[in-house]
Amino acid sequence: MARQRNASLTFIFITILIDVIGLGIIIPVLPSLIESLTGEGLSKASMYGGWLIFAYALMQFLFAPVLGELSDQYGRRPVLLIALLGLGIDYLFHAWAPTLGWLFVGRIIAGISGASFTVATAYIADISEPEKKAQNFGLVGAAFGLGFIIGPVIGGLFSQWGIRLPFLVAAGLSLLNFLYGFFFIPESLPKDRRRSFEWKRANSIGSLMHLKKYPMVLGLIFSFFFAYIAAHSVQSTWSYYTMFRFEWDETMVGYSLGVVGALVAVVQGGLIRLIVPKIGERNAVIAGFILWATGLLGFAFAFEGWMMFVILIPYCLGGIASPTVQGIISNQVPPNEQGELQGALTSLISITSIVGPLLMTNLFYFFSREDAPFFFPGAPFMMGALLILLGLLIAIPALSRLK
Repeated sequence: MARQRNASLTFIFITILIDVIGLGIIIPVLPSLIESLTGEGLSKASMYGGWLIFAYALMQFLFAPVLGELSDQYGRRPVLLIALLGLGIDYLFHAWAPTLGWLFVGRIIAGISGASFTVATAYIADISEPEKKAQNFGLVGAAFGLGFIIGPVIGGLFSQWGIRLPFLVAAGLSLLNFLYGFFFIPESLPKDRRRSFEWKRANSIGSLMHLKKYPMVLGLIFSFFFAYIAAHSVQSTWSYYTMFRFEWDETMVGYSLGVVGALVAVVQGGLIRLIVPKIGERNAVIAGFILWATGLLGFAFAFEGWMMFVILIPYCLGGIASPTVQGIISNQVPPNEQGELQGALTSLISITSIVGPLLMTNLFYFFSREDAPFFFPGAPFMMGALLILLGLLIAIPALSRLK
């Protein structure tokens, strides 16, 4: 049984890894693609980038609970494969888009498919023992980290032969990922642990409202919510900010994201397995939030490019908090509702991806434009630090209920 669990974890790790490599490939070149399609500068292009993320997140918010419900009835595997195929089609739309509108079509398709992360996290919950869920959810972070080591570097390098080529590479990897999943990913949810599809649960609000019966979950979910909005200060503006503030090119942005990936992989793939058992889940969450806030404040006031690399260390160390919180939440929910839980959490993340990118990219645009009241392109990071501290204040009472 242990050997089968390890094999399944390996399969899902590789699936997520390839998915994230494809995502990482396009990040360094998306600002330049938007600039080429609109004729606008980086400051204005960041606003369009925020709306692209908004389109994706809105569709994921609407459809992620449906995918979670479907996976609770039919199993994780078929839903996961559909999600992987949708992501590959999205990248093809990006590669061949003649206008900005086509980029939005691709993002909508990817959002409806839900990517693979909703069902992948439910898959991990299926095969994990309660005391190991935080560690195994950390593998998702490690896959993200490793994917962001490989993906952005590949994207930055391939951009030298055209800004659209990285999107074709990403599409190819995603479709290969679909084939890998089709032939190698086993089903994780036995038929005796499945339940019937319920439309009243297959909506984001209904799914979240259902979680009211788990009092511990609600406090941590609010904390989760503010932390993910704060994360968009980095996710939504990093490429635009570093190109604008330090005049980095696509290759340098790719290298910097590769460093981010390496640090995340070390923290969530290794250090979390040492830190959480040693200091406990409660202290790991608190320490993680404090480190996140420290890193964001550092980004906001950095005035040399090399400083961004140094500040990445405390920021990425804060990554011990996210999988720990997710593991705590998961342990409060029965096995046959894990798909619903992960769908609800993905919907919550989607709400943050609706609010976060628009908030952060507009802050960047407002404080970096020529007629700004004062020049402060680091404003999104300052806002992120404040939101992290708010999330910590909400988390502490919920964590105090832990025995």
